[in-house]
Amino acid sequence: MRVSILQDQLARGLNIVSRAVDSRPTLPVLANVLLKTEESRLKLAATNLELTIITSIGARVDAAGAITLPAKTFAELVNNLMPDRVDLTLETSTQTVNVRSGMTNSNIRGIGEGEFPPLNETFVPDVIMSAKIFKEMIVQTQFATAKDDARPTLTGLYTAFDGNNLTMAAADGFRLAVRTARIEHGITGKRDMIIPAKALGEVARIIGDEEREIHIALPGDRDMVMFQYENTLIATQIIEGKFPDFGAIIPKAYSTSVTFYTSDLLKACKRAEIFARDSNYSARIMVKPATEPSMPGEVTVIGKSSERGDNEGVLDVTVEGNALDVAFNIRFLIDALSVMTDEQVVLESNGPAHAGVIRPASRNDFICVVMPMSVNR
Repeated sequence: MRVSILQDQLARGLNIVSRAVDSRPTLPVLANVLLKTEESRLKLAATNLELTIITSIGARVDAAGAITLPAKTFAELVNNLMPDRVDLTLETSTQTVNVRSGMTNSNIRGIGEGEFPPLNETFVPDVIMSAKIFKEMIVQTQFATAKDDARPTLTGLYTAFDGNNLTMAAADGFRLAVRTARIEHGITGKRDMIIPAKALGEVARIIGDEEREIHIALPGDRDMVMFQYENTLIATQIIEGKFPDFGAIIPKAYSTSVTFYTSDLLKACKRAEIFARDSNYSARIMVKPATEPSMPGEVTVIGKSSERGDNEGVLDVTVEGNALDVAFNIRFLIDALSVMTDEQVVLESNGPAHAGVIRPASRNDFICVVMPMSVNR
């Protein structure tokens, strides 16, 4: 193998695929990234047997070949090279790749391609949709997934394709986030699955801001879902199990509805969080309806620390219904507000003992449900 490639393209490709490399792999070759020539391109691939990422970048190929190199070592070296041409030459007798760029000359020992797990690159898309919308759906739900493996189904995103409708949902037992969207090239019938949050996070990470499409191949004989965006393919196993019936969790009525400016409420919550950390992030939300029709309502966001002090932020808001005194985990509110792009949001509640709902004021395709905490007075 003898290949020439630009440093910035090689660094970007390694950054994409290296995310599939485990820090503690079960096999030595799983700590490596595969390099394989394909006509005028260089293919890079990495896998941990559950998540596989493959990408290809333009290159001048003088001699075909393949090798696997230690992902961390190779990526660190490439990232520290000057922005210049990088020449890779494989010495097959020693499985060593000579890396030459400018005045820098390095040699990296690898493992033969034959020990790398076979890659499934057969891709027939079932769904084609806007990559930008798909990324937004991931971002607006992923934050609500469980961070431990006690309940594996909650570490993934419930993803349901129903004709031209797509629903994504995440829950961790204390909060729920649901996002829906209409897609142009859907499927016939309904298919639902639980996709690991980490895998979808990698999909979102590679999607740029351009108006491009993402192609999705749904699980067939293998419990594997695949995503193709430009020159990158991501394949991941789906999570077995049944996702909770989240429709039953979403409140159907409310006694108090408050409309905020998103940025104002987010800043107030962040200030309260500074002090609420000492009380398990419990912060108090006090809602007072307007006393006169021409006057705004009022919301006070309170964070307290018995040792460090307290913070109160007062906001002018629009209130419908009753007064309310409720406590939420302030981090959950911050997480939800941070992924909302709308100018205004609505907080709805049926009382301090009931779940609160946060949603955009101008549309109904995104909702976040947060369980209350005991009021810390």
